[in-house]
Amino acid sequence: MAKTLIIPGLFGSDDGHWQRHWLDDHQEAVLVGQADWGRPELGAWRDALERDIERHGAVDLVAHSLGCILVANLARRPLARQVRSALLVAPCDLGPTERLHPGAIDFGVMPELPLPFSSLVVGSLNDPYMPFDRLRHFSTRWGSRLVDLGHAGHINIASGFGRWSRGYDLLKVLNGIARRETARGPGIEASARQPVTTGMV
Repeated sequence: MAKTLIIPGLFGSDDGHWQRHWLDDHQEAVLVGQADWGRPELGAWRDALERDIERHGAVDLVAHSLGCILVANLARRPLARQVRSALLVAPCDLGPTERLHPGAIDFGVMPELPLPFSSLVVGSLNDPYMPFDRLRHFSTRWGSRLVDLGHAGHINIASGFGRWSRGYDLLKVLNGIARRETARGPGIEASARQPVTTGMV
């Protein structure tokens, strides 16, 4: 069975965040830890993620906010072949994020390469960290399907997302997609994946 790696963003995910509930609810879920949650640096954060991917073999990734941008930076990394799927919840746009948290983030530029694994982006119409037109842009560039939750903020504690059990359903859907795409053979092009937009909450 593939391990589920939980990947928080800036400042980690506090108690009560849906990612923390997922760790409690899923025996196969493991938190990807970082040495410094308050000052993310791409190289250090990616090294930590890749160590966990290498340790666990086949993995599903469940990321939030800056964690999604970390996952997107795996696009051409050798260990990406061990990733079965990625659920990318409320990806942040680095520009607005750096304006909201000046001097805190060293993550370079937004990644735009197609992801070599099945991915589902879950976003919101009123996320202060990512305008929806930009969310559509990056979802397309990554070859990800897109789920629109409507006016759901940053899909975190502040916007009312605690345990968020409906997210578990999205992960099941994504895992089913990943199995079908794997059965079609290796090397499926991201551009061949069909984007889907839905109001599933």
